[in-house]
Amino acid sequence: MTGLKILAGIACAFAFITLPYWANQGVMFLAGLALIEIIFALAWNLLFGFTGLASFGHAAFFAIGAYLTGYVLKAAIGIPFLLLILASGLAGAVVAAITGLVLLRRTTGIHLAIFTLALAEVLRLFIGYSTALGREDGLASIPRPVLELGFTTIQITSGNAYYWFICVMALVLGGLLWVICHGPFGRVLVSIRQDPERTAFMGVNVRGYRLTAFILSGGFSATAGSLYAPWAQIVTPETGHWIHSTQPMLAALLGGAHSFWGPVIGTLVFSVINYLTRNLIGLSEVVIGVVLLVIVLAAPNGIVGLIKMIRRRFFSTPGSSPAGTRS
Repeated sequence: MTGLKILAGIACAFAFITLPYWANQGVMFLAGLALIEIIFALAWNLLFGFTGLASFGHAAFFAIGAYLTGYVLKAAIGIPFLLLILASGLAGAVVAAITGLVLLRRTTGIHLAIFTLALAEVLRLFIGYSTALGREDGLASIPRPVLELGFTTIQITSGNAYYWFICVMALVLGGLLWVICHGPFGRVLVSIRQDPERTAFMGVNVRGYRLTAFILSGGFSATAGSLYAPWAQIVTPETGHWIHSTQPMLAALLGGAHSFWGPVIGTLVFSVINYLTRNLIGLSEVVIGVVLLVIVLAAPNGIVGLIKMIRRRFFSTPGSSPAGTRS
């Protein structure tokens, strides 16, 4: 089965990389959005699926990265784009650190989720009243950047070039998140999610690990927003709306929140459904709701859990141990 996973991953990566050669511009644009939303979903699931903390206002960090990048590119300040992406991620991490220091000291669970939702709405209202950020109209006509690598300059101003840049960044950021989730730090986060009291009894600084996870999640979410601004070439306050915050949640629940690849699969499924129902005005949400309901009822662990259940039932050999939950 490991070989099949590798082949499926290679086939998926090949399809995304070669997409500009066989798909139209509309499909390519949706594919770029899907890659960005995958990073956003993985960042959110680092907090929920691995640490056991829920955030209902994570779109705020996404909006921070998007607006910072969009504003700087429109102002033509001259900051190298890679440095701007890093600065956006750091800005999201700093805001997450401040938020986490205040909230995680006193609250977790549903209270933390509601507080993050409230803070995100405050940020969205602030953006809506900010003249510098375009108020409700947002920042439009955001130019696509030029990539400066030492003495080499790479033009990524065209749609195809920037799409391939998104592919590379999705691979790099996804790889970093995979290392974080599957390393010693990720294993401690899983133990905190499963039993925080026992983990604290073993001498682990539970609050420190939760805060670090919150900071990393906010930073990666802001980085995803930074990639989004030049791709969409417009950023509006709706980027930080609570509806946008539900997208990584639904993707994680659909794909499987306790699996690293769950949010990836969930985001891809949502993207395909949105594309297939693009002409059915008002029915896209209904279809997504029905699919999510069926998956949750059939397999509470999402599509990944359903696949593992089918594999254990029909393909496992006697005496084999069940697959883990963090693959």
